[in-house]
Amino acid sequence: MSRTTHPSSFPTTPFTRLTTHTAPVHALAFSSGSGQYLLTGSQDRSIRLFNPTSSKLIQTYSAHGYGVLDLAVSTDNSRFASAGGDKVVFIWDVASAATVRRFQGHAGRVNGVRFAGEGDAVVVSGSFDGTVRCWDLRARGERAVMVWGEARDSVSCVAVAGGSVWAGSVDGRVRCYDLRAGEVEVDCLGASVTSLGVTGAGDGYLVSTLDSKIRLMDCGSGACLQKFGSEGFVNEEYRVRSTLGMGDAVAISGGQDGRVFVWDVLSGEVMHRLWHKRGGEAEGAMGGNSGKRDVVSAVAWNQTRKMWASAGGDGEVVVWGKGD
Repeated sequence: MSRTTHPSSFPTTPFTRLTTHTAPVHALAFSSGSGQYLLTGSQDRSIRLFNPTSSKLIQTYSAHGYGVLDLAVSTDNSRFASAGGDKVVFIWDVASAATVRRFQGHAGRVNGVRFAGEGDAVVVSGSFDGTVRCWDLRARGERAVMVWGEARDSVSCVAVAGGSVWAGSVDGRVRCYDLRAGEVEVDCLGASVTSLGVTGAGDGYLVSTLDSKIRLMDCGSGACLQKFGSEGFVNEEYRVRSTLGMGDAVAISGGQDGRVFVWDVLSGEVMHRLWHKRGGEAEGAMGGNSGKRDVVSAVAWNQTRKMWASAGGDGEVVVWGKGD
């Protein structure tokens, strides 16, 4: 896991707020490649497409009957996948704003969704029902082509790299499925998993757990390479997503008090504590009293444009970049 960018240049200036959501925002995804657009998924059941630089709302996608919990964008940006409380995985055509496939089979809300396979021909989903399902976009049928049910509790997140699928569960374990060999490896984290993200090289993953810790794990050995935490960083109740940024040089995560924390991956030290919620600066370094509205539940990094976004219970999305 080599460093490609020095973390000292991390962008810390909030330059716009997206405020059209009417409920908490659970999911963020920048478009592939240039990262010109930003998708948001909200508890208000809508998915919105923004120009993050101008804050212009370009399109609203509506089909979900319950809150949207996760989003994934195809490599060519022609499609995206969404999932949420209605137990269905939706495949959308970006241009027409219409759903082109709807995959049903999960018995509980779908917490995570990702594209996989050559040409993004497969969609992987993880659900509250404890299963991970693979859906073939080339097939006419709507049944899952593969189902894994090893988790003993809700599958909270999924990640994909090459021929491997990672699934994080409330049972405190991360399971890695090798699609080619048909094998599964298990890493025990000891606390409920809320987030997974694979490194750019595919040799490690960043995992968040409900013990207020984030860990960088080695895929080959299962060893913990680095552990991230801080005084004031709390993640004990809610699903909080973390991500790697700056060419895997930093780890980024929201907390429960309205702040976002940024760590240097090599040293494990906190680099920045940034306020997502309005007026947070006036409450002091410890964040004051916090509630569900203060939770920063999602962050997303845009490598091409060196910008990122944070979202949470206040229903707002903050887009961050470099100051003048």
